[in-house]
Amino acid sequence: MRLLAVALLASLLVGCATHAPQTGRVPPPAVELAAPDLMPPPAERGEYRIGANDLLSVVVFQVKDLDRDVRVNASGEISLPLIGVVNAAGLSVHGLETALEARYGARYLQHPHVTVFVKEAASQRVTVEGAVANPGIFPMTTRLSLLQAIALAHGPTNVANEHDVIVFRNVGGERRFARFDLKAIRNGELADPELFGEDVVAVDESGGKVWLRRAIELTPLLGVWSIFRSTRP
Repeated sequence: MRLLAVALLASLLVGCATHAPQTGRVPPPAVELAAPDLMPPPAERGEYRIGANDLLSVVVFQVKDLDRDVRVNASGEISLPLIGVVNAAGLSVHGLETALEARYGARYLQHPHVTVFVKEAASQRVTVEGAVANPGIFPMTTRLSLLQAIALAHGPTNVANEHDVIVFRNVGGERRFARFDLKAIRNGELADPELFGEDVVAVDESGGKVWLRRAIELTPLLGVWSIFRSTRP
């Protein structure tokens, strides 16, 4: 009886997975996802942007007592001698140098020269998992689109469902997601969405055999998936 029950459950899950787009149980592919927390303005993107948990080395020319290694906190701030708390997240290295020179020059130093080095780039990375040839965590040194992230992971596998690629993102302190269709993006039918630090890309798998195996392995996680679906934007 237990074996029969498992088989019936797996069969039901396979049916739901195969026909979900027609029944509306899974949201349709999205063309955009809300902006993440601590995102720089569009005009300022392109070079590396400092983010939470990055480790920075701040050097003030000829004032060694002010030199510090500081880590950006979860709010995107750093704390330095004399000038106190400074917002760093979203700024380029040059932008932060300029901001620090202005703060020191306003009250404490004449014509200060500040140099900032990123010792650990902990925030600007994207995770690609699921049905890709080389899943992993990849650093972002410049702007990165969804197709480029998939290419970093050496492309989809032969069991990938390219119509069902999910991007998870932190928005307003909550975990959100949107679905995208890689084939439609390649064909120019949908825009190639821009990714940001800490985004997670999950490429689904297709095929009845794959779903049958996953239905048995991931049954305890179905409640979690239901929660994610209920929090979509």
